[in-house]
Amino acid sequence: MASGQEHTVKAFDEDISQLRGLISQMGGLAEQAIHDAMKALSRGDTALAEQVRKKDKAIDAIEAEVERLAVRVIALRAPMADDLREVVAALKIGAVIERIGDYAKNIAKRVPLIHSEGEDRIEVVSILPTMAQMASDMVHDVLDAFSARNAEAAAEICVRDSALDDFYDSIFRTLVTFMIENPQTISQVSHLLFVAKNIERIGDHATNVAEMVYFAATGSYLAEREAVERAA
Repeated sequence: MASGQEHTVKAFDEDISQLRGLISQMGGLAEQAIHDAMKALSRGDTALAEQVRKKDKAIDAIEAEVERLAVRVIALRAPMADDLREVVAALKIGAVIERIGDYAKNIAKRVPLIHSEGEDRIEVVSILPTMAQMASDMVHDVLDAFSARNAEAAAEICVRDSALDDFYDSIFRTLVTFMIENPQTISQVSHLLFVAKNIERIGDHATNVAEMVYFAATGSYLAEREAVERAA
């Protein structure tokens, strides 16, 4: 290989490593935001909730950096096939993680509203962190799958989303029943329903990332593989 080509390959590899690093950094911040938002909810810690809201700007800034770098790589390196899929996946994944950060921020925004409704504790609040941990684990694992280009691990994330959806359905029914039986809690429970929905959406976005990771690694869509397996 000519030295010029070697230089180009090395430069591209460095760009890809930087993209993966930025995505990993974003993911870590998003996971922490979910954890802190739920801790704030459980404890009624409005100061911590405010920190979550303020720290969201850091996730937004990294997402913008991912976008700039991905566009530059495509423009200057003209990647093909597998390389192009990985760059495009990083670009899309950065946008999805930014949305996950927004959901954590939305949960944090509701903390003072929920705890301003009175001191009565709704028991389901103690269950929501378990659901949030499931969603956060999905985010963590799917980003590990992206870093390792592990298509099978990405596919497994999609299976786990069904369990999260079932958890959400159960909490939804519990909250609605509680609200009907205790009309004075309608405002408080409405906010909790939004929190549960935000957690469920985090799981959906982790699944979206899993589909991107699978495509980047294999060149085929996860839905196509599932269709083949069903037909087999």
